[in-house]
Amino acid sequence: MSTTERTYIMIKPDGVQRGLVGKIIQRFEERGYKLIAMKLVQPTEQHLENHYADLKGKPFFPGLIKYMASGPVVAMVWQGLDAVKTGRAMLGATNPLQSPVGSIRGDFCLAVGRNICHGSDSVESAEKEIKLWFPEGVVQYTSALESWIFE
Repeated sequence: MSTTERTYIMIKPDGVQRGLVGKIIQRFEERGYKLIAMKLVQPTEQHLENHYADLKGKPFFPGLIKYMASGPVVAMVWQGLDAVKTGRAMLGATNPLQSPVGSIRGDFCLAVGRNICHGSDSVESAEKEIKLWFPEGVVQYTSALESWIFE
């Protein structure tokens, strides 16, 4: 078993404005994931274009960049067992109306364009996103709770 997998989770401007930051963090903490980096940041359009580079040709891209630059976001790195896969499941489907009740998007969202959070879709994209949002690195520490969470 490895507890070193990392995932990048971002609370988008709508999640920040709606005061959902604490609730989203609480869900990851309660699940047993370890927070190893977090910051509130007002991203530039250029930074967001780098983050969403794989979507550049999509018709919604300009609106996405404009929206994401409209307010602060909370950038986070969570570490733990299957962090990417489980983090995505915890967030729910991109379309909140297809997300199960109990997921973050299923409980707090109604529209795709205001789905309050982003989560890495693979270990490779997580590492790329972590480097983009946390060039200074992340904090490494041993949690006193690890022996109560993992066998």
